[in-house]
Amino acid sequence: MSEDFRLDMGAPWLNLLATRGRHFGSQPVERLPTVDRLRDWLARSELTPLAPVTHADLREAHRLREVLRELALGAVDGIPPKAGQVSPLTAFLKTEPVHLAALDRLHRSAPPTADAAFARLAHQAADWLTGPLRHDLRACPEQDCRGVFADPGGRRRWCPSPACASRGRVRALRERRRAES
Repeated sequence: MSEDFRLDMGAPWLNLLATRGRHFGSQPVERLPTVDRLRDWLARSELTPLAPVTHADLREAHRLREVLRELALGAVDGIPPKAGQVSPLTAFLKTEPVHLAALDRLHRSAPPTADAAFARLAHQAADWLTGPLRHDLRACPEQDCRGVFADPGGRRRWCPSPACASRGRVRALRERRRAES
């Protein structure tokens, strides 16, 4: 189902970008259309806030997603960011105390609010975009997708979506056949 969450992009902040599928196509797929879906996505990402998720939080999630998409695609394409692209991310980089507990495994405290969950995602993205992990970022070449994903081995051509790889392979086969005739 196209509304299923994509949790295979390599990191939670990249999975947030995938909450809008076929972003550059004529019919984008919004996977976070409601507060309930945002709550579900945060739970699947192990970022369930203690406070209830609100409509304002949904708007902020969409805003963070688009701020990160622009910066991530710029990083993949080798385009230096402008100050106006960085300052919106900086607004999400609020610090909050994270407490760790040693139980059956290492646990961190739940974010108190959705804003705190977004701050964790923003920090993760900033670490990736400013550190050595930026070299592992790739963008799907499918023009309607351009999904950003982690490719530490440098071997992937398309995002983890089987549809993108299938379309790309069919197109390549057609081009080879056209070139042969």
